[in-house]
Amino acid sequence: MPRIVRIKLVSTSVEDLNTVCNEIKSIAKKTGVRMNGPIPLPTKRLMVTVRKAPSGQGTHTFDHWEMRIHKRIIDMDADERAMRQLMRIRVPSSVKVEIEIK
Repeated sequence: MPRIVRIKLVSTSVEDLNTVCNEIKSIAKKTGVRMNGPIPLPTKRLMVTVRKAPSGQGTHTFDHWEMRIHKRIIDMDADERAMRQLMRIRVPSSVKVEIEIK
């Protein structure tokens, strides 16, 4: 039974997330490992509405702030060479990586 590695990537920056995904793709292509993904999951939007005037005087005006959290899932075979190269990838601080072996 082949072992499968599930890589979950979470970031607020799409560019950083895509660069890490492309590096993982290139590793899978170099080593000849079967890979599924990156599968984009729904983007989570965190909305914060803030009152502009703190004193409460005048008209009611509001600012809207939004933070988007992007997620990707990659499944690949757990080949030893590929896993060693995966551990050497430089990951930006804005990207969170979880690796799970099934």
